[in-house]
Amino acid sequence: MPLKLTTYYGGSKVPELPGTNTFHSTELFHIYENTPGYTPVLIVASIKDQPVAKLLAAIRTSVRLFPPGIIKRCEIYGTGEYFEAAVDKEAIFSDVLQRLTQEALRNCFLIEFRNLDNAMFGYKAFRENHYFAINWLRVRNSLHSLQKVEDRFSPSRIRQIKKGLTNGAKVREAQSSEEIKTFAQMLHHVYSSKVRRHFPNMKFFQHLEKQLIKGKQSKIFIVTYKDKIIGGSACIYSDDSAYLWFSGGMRKLYAPQHPGILAVWKALDDAKERGYRHLEFMDVGLPFRKHGYREFVLRFGGKQISTRRWFHFRWDWLNRMLIKMYE
Repeated sequence: MPLKLTTYYGGSKVPELPGTNTFHSTELFHIYENTPGYTPVLIVASIKDQPVAKLLAAIRTSVRLFPPGIIKRCEIYGTGEYFEAAVDKEAIFSDVLQRLTQEALRNCFLIEFRNLDNAMFGYKAFRENHYFAINWLRVRNSLHSLQKVEDRFSPSRIRQIKKGLTNGAKVREAQSSEEIKTFAQMLHHVYSSKVRRHFPNMKFFQHLEKQLIKGKQSKIFIVTYKDKIIGGSACIYSDDSAYLWFSGGMRKLYAPQHPGILAVWKALDDAKERGYRHLEFMDVGLPFRKHGYREFVLRFGGKQISTRRWFHFRWDWLNRMLIKMYE
């Protein structure tokens, strides 16, 4: 049966689609669409007008100060979502990947597939489309086997949580658009000192509230001290897992309150209470170098899992060289 691929760039044209994977949802499409610096690309595969798979990609524009320039990169979380009618998922993904690669390389310098649930899925298709893989690390906390979320925390982490609460910090879910705006401003200030890590436009969090929080697909937690927001975290929920996408705190100004630690603890505790099996930290760095954030989150009792990310550069000579390096 012939497979039909349809590419969507505008949310008004996207039909109602099945699925439970938040990272390939129409709701996240709308968030990207309404956030400056992002352009969503949704590819839907159909057989006899029946959707069998979908894949959501985000083209992200970033401005580089030195050397000056504008860089566009295409990011995909996972390898798409496949429905019951998808008989040969590998074959469908191969066609979808070919379409996405053609579409993205018109404008993007780099395509990156990250957070793969199955590191071997699509291996042949990636190679045939001239992608190369780099070994990566994921950090995931298993929650389903614990009596309480602190069971695997390091002793020092437990002491810091207790000290932060004793010293007047409070942790709760954000309750208004104004609190979410203040949270985003605080976190942007924290991330601005970390040049390597990307932070989206403030409107990302405003639309997160409209599209996902009301549907219980996301939550934002805030850490307050004397009614001031000093830390927080943003989580995405998909199927049986929680994902901590952004977190941070004003640790230099409010060291006794440990805002960054309390923000992560609350995300873990809430995910445990809501019955999620795992919480995954979204970006913990390359495996062959030390990474401060990875060392920080590992003290919450998570495990490192070896995986890979797939990349494709627009420049053929560079892509060919990297393919040879990482064969």
